[in-house]
Amino acid sequence: MASQAVQLRIEDSQIIMDNGILQVYLSNPGGFVTRIQYNGIDNLLEILNEKNNRGYWDVVWSEAGSTGTTGTFERYVMVRDSSGFYSYAIFKHLQEWPAFNIPQIRTVYKLRKDKFGYMAVSDNRKRCTPLPDDRSPGRGKELVTPEAVLLVNPEEPKFKGEVDDKYQYSSENKDLMVHGWISSQSEDDSAMGFWIIIPSNEFRSGGLVKQNLTSHVGPISLAMFLSAHYAGEDIVLKLQPNESWKKVFGPTLVYLNTSLDGDDPLMNEEVQSWPYDFPASEDFQQSSQLGTVFGTLLVRDRCLSDENIIAEGAYVGLTPPGEAGSWQREWKRYQFWTIVNEEGYFSIDNVRSGDYNLCAWVPGCEINVGEIIYEPPRDGPTLWEIGIPDRSAAEFYVPDPNPNYINKLFADHPDKFRQYGLWERYAELYPDEDLIYTVGASDYTKDWFFVQVTRRQEDGSYQGTTWQIKFSLDDVEDGKIYKLRLALASANVSELQVRVNDPKQDPPLFSTGVIGKDNAIARHGTHGLYWLFSIDVPGLLLQQDINTIFLTQTMASGPLALFQGIMYDYIRLEGPNPPPPIKKILN
Repeated sequence: MASQAVQLRIEDSQIIMDNGILQVYLSNPGGFVTRIQYNGIDNLLEILNEKNNRGYWDVVWSEAGSTGTTGTFERYVMVRDSSGFYSYAIFKHLQEWPAFNIPQIRTVYKLRKDKFGYMAVSDNRKRCTPLPDDRSPGRGKELVTPEAVLLVNPEEPKFKGEVDDKYQYSSENKDLMVHGWISSQSEDDSAMGFWIIIPSNEFRSGGLVKQNLTSHVGPISLAMFLSAHYAGEDIVLKLQPNESWKKVFGPTLVYLNTSLDGDDPLMNEEVQSWPYDFPASEDFQQSSQLGTVFGTLLVRDRCLSDENIIAEGAYVGLTPPGEAGSWQREWKRYQFWTIVNEEGYFSIDNVRSGDYNLCAWVPGCEINVGEIIYEPPRDGPTLWEIGIPDRSAAEFYVPDPNPNYINKLFADHPDKFRQYGLWERYAELYPDEDLIYTVGASDYTKDWFFVQVTRRQEDGSYQGTTWQIKFSLDDVEDGKIYKLRLALASANVSELQVRVNDPKQDPPLFSTGVIGKDNAIARHGTHGLYWLFSIDVPGLLLQQDINTIFLTQTMASGPLALFQGIMYDYIRLEGPNPPPPIKKILN
């Protein structure tokens, strides 16, 4: 039987796309998705909502802008034989236009609460969910942040005593390829799935480890393109007068099926089909205009091995030119990432023409960057280290939650850090004095709390905390410089001061100054933006036998002082003796 051609019907107040499997209704004018018909259901979107509050592109503006200072072209695409539809948007700012700021760009779909009650974010994060009504006053109790609600009288008793918070379901971009909802079955309905599929990360801000919202109680599903979540002001889209800019966000796919599980084979098909061939806009480059960059990545660290180390599993990216690490704050242009294989080889495909931090090329070419030897920061041999340098605090000790504030999904779950209120457990575990870690005796998985938070006082105020690292040195070279590497996985309106063997050292040996606004503590994360500090420690400050490094987070003010704090990624003390000289190799 021949497939049905896609029909487009334009009426006075609406536009209808129909391929015989699926019908999508858009408001005219406005472009809101008002109705999705599929599998005998007249509308999968929440019919109790106004038509402009069901499916839409959501753009949040901040002070410097207004909705008139950018051009936005939203497009919806339907193809034959597909139970889904695509959407993408082109944003532009002309040179003569005034400045504007945008903290958030996303698509939003609000589904019928009487149809969809099972959410799937990943293979190990899926569950039946409470109703949105259960978050209302009388049924729910708002906690410290408005997003977190304790369910005290839900319609279904099984949810009583749980905390619901949309940030508990956040994911890193690299893991955020498909998520959505499965409908609740009734006698006259067959189960169906509603899925958001994002086939590429190139248009999303902040790189692969940037965290974003997914699906949450509503039922709501999001496709996030730009957000300040887990990053703060640093990643807000800011354009100035006399600055021209254009970027394509998407396409992404809304896919419907009658399976009980997420359609991973389809997701893989969508990834393999990227870049799509159907967008008609000249701003969406076709495969013939795209390039490939490939090579081999090795790590040279003479303190670890005499041989070059294959960087298996490393992420390799082509990102806009800038300082080291600037990609995590990048929102204006595109990023392209891949993973190094077991032989050290990588290939970055489908790269838009432009200048990047690895190379520059013309559209459609291939560039072999050869063998890259990476030499990580290193002044001397490792004397001791705490943690794993992976931009996350997940390896450190994460406490059990207060049993009065749990999310049952994360009981006995590897992502226990997503439970609510873990910041309060620090003072319970350390009621009289702050954390003391002894190198060689302590275990960072058990003895290093995953976040350095403030401490609540009896009068309700908060104060900063000072952690200690105790270590022994057999010999000290007074005239030499030791190096302390401090890698932070997150900072939220915090100042970290470092002192050596004198807790009252004034001024401190080092201060970060006030840094960070990523709010990862309140949003149940183990990382936000990454910070790396390399601190010179004069040998004169050290002593044979026992030494102590004092790490003081000083900031504790304002209504959200309980969320001011720091997450550590990795700490290392290096001795003064440099590794043997090596010849730099770069082909």
